[in-house]
Amino acid sequence: MTDKKLQVIPLGGLGEFGMNCLALRYGDDIIVIDAGMMFPEEDLLGVDIVTPDFAYLEENKQHVRALLLTHGHEDHIGATPFLLSEVSAPVYGTPFTLALVERRLKEHELEDVNVSLNPVKPGEIIEIGPFKVEFIHVTHSIVSAVALAITTPLGVLIHTGDFKVDPTPTDNLLFDLHTFAEYGKRGVLLLLSDSTNVDRPGYTQSERAVRPRFEDIFTRAQGKIVITCFSSSVHRLQQILDLAAESGRKVAFVGRSMLSVTEIAHSQGLLEIRDGILLRTQDIMAIPPEKVVVVASGTQGEPMSAMARIAVDDHKNVYLEKGDTVVLSSRIIPGNEKAIYRMINHISRRGADVIYGNMDPPVHVSGHASSGELKLVLNLVRPRYFVPIHGEYRQLSKHAALAGQMAHLGIEETFILETGQVLEIDHRGARRGDDVPVGRLCIDSGTVDEVVEDLVIRDRRHLSEDGFIVPIVAINRLTGKSEGAPEIVSRGFVSEDGSDLLRRAARVVAETIERASPEERSDAGVIQEKIRRDLKRFINKEASRRPLILPVILEV
Repeated sequence: MTDKKLQVIPLGGLGEFGMNCLALRYGDDIIVIDAGMMFPEEDLLGVDIVTPDFAYLEENKQHVRALLLTHGHEDHIGATPFLLSEVSAPVYGTPFTLALVERRLKEHELEDVNVSLNPVKPGEIIEIGPFKVEFIHVTHSIVSAVALAITTPLGVLIHTGDFKVDPTPTDNLLFDLHTFAEYGKRGVLLLLSDSTNVDRPGYTQSERAVRPRFEDIFTRAQGKIVITCFSSSVHRLQQILDLAAESGRKVAFVGRSMLSVTEIAHSQGLLEIRDGILLRTQDIMAIPPEKVVVVASGTQGEPMSAMARIAVDDHKNVYLEKGDTVVLSSRIIPGNEKAIYRMINHISRRGADVIYGNMDPPVHVSGHASSGELKLVLNLVRPRYFVPIHGEYRQLSKHAALAGQMAHLGIEETFILETGQVLEIDHRGARRGDDVPVGRLCIDSGTVDEVVEDLVIRDRRHLSEDGFIVPIVAINRLTGKSEGAPEIVSRGFVSEDGSDLLRRAARVVAETIERASPEERSDAGVIQEKIRRDLKRFINKEASRRPLILPVILEV
């Protein structure tokens, strides 16, 4: 009988949404499941993304044997470049997931780093030290998602990844319930299961549930159809392409992420694009609007995203007209309500019909299991121990309570863990272990060189090196016109307040405002981002410096 412990070490994603990362350690061997990121809250100025603090893995880098990826969403792969820049380990995932990772590595200029990407298909089993890992196909809002069945010397651990049990997936690849059941019959030591939609009763609707609503939209629309959805929703994109072909419309993909993901999905045979159906973005306005479908990124109203720019006539190839139909085929992520409703207001002002929100039939369905599916997985797996994952504490707690109501399963104990809290299992059973240090890394400008461990330290370093600039602009709330010349306040950047560089910077701000439409000028979020972007580009070009830029808009 072994004396070694199996340690389950969550480094992100438990008690929070995003930054999913979990380490499994047995003796001197560690495997890591996912390396995700999250987008920062508004108060993290100058921060582009947030990743887990990988200090534990860096301290134990000689023991890290592999990184296993469940699927290609950013909250599961977005931090992969930052982890691999510090910890050398082979990466395993489905071909589509690895293609998205490869794109990420190139974006962060890490393609020359010696990274071993190993494609694995569902049903394959790989051996990594004392671990034997089977990849199990599950259905989710992204293609090529998998769960992991990990056989250890102490028993089998199943990590569901993100999933829903879709009975009618658009690619006809069903959730592999049979393999889950087989492991359940043989005995499962520990189940870690997605908790996102535990508070929703019943079953999550199939991806095919959106087709009737889309059919109605394609039938009724008189002008252009503009749809924004997550670029990773390949199932949704396929249905849009199919309906466009049936209705005699051409499709234009707009937005960098949308173009990149569709190209990858098509190259791997996951997205069928019929000959002659694609439309170049520069040709969108050149053909009759009733023959056009635009699919744009920017579902959450992110400033400068394709959809946000289209909404205010700031896109060089697409503008909205009366009679156009705009579809927001995505959920409103909590915290983004203000930006999304502001974008909807802009679209409505242009006379377009906006379709969004909950309706029957829906324009969007979730990719996460509701309580009925979570019960199904618990019934199939019948684990000895259970740990709910992927959610805030309220979801984890509710999922634990759900398992507690299923007394017939014989679950010995359920553990609600948060990031940093360790579960240890040995031949005597499972118990809480000592916590490991965890935290967040704030990433500025998307480069690994700008990773910092503390926001205060980051700001102090940034200010000490490059200072800050505050452009102050007064804008008439009614007319959208600038009231007087922009004022530039600078500290730690140049020696004299009246320097020629600052005077030219003020002119750059004035020109940005002048080029903006009245509607953009009345939207503080949009105009702040435009000023910050243009000023950052100007100062980097003229002075090779990167001061913190904090535009202030005064509405008068």
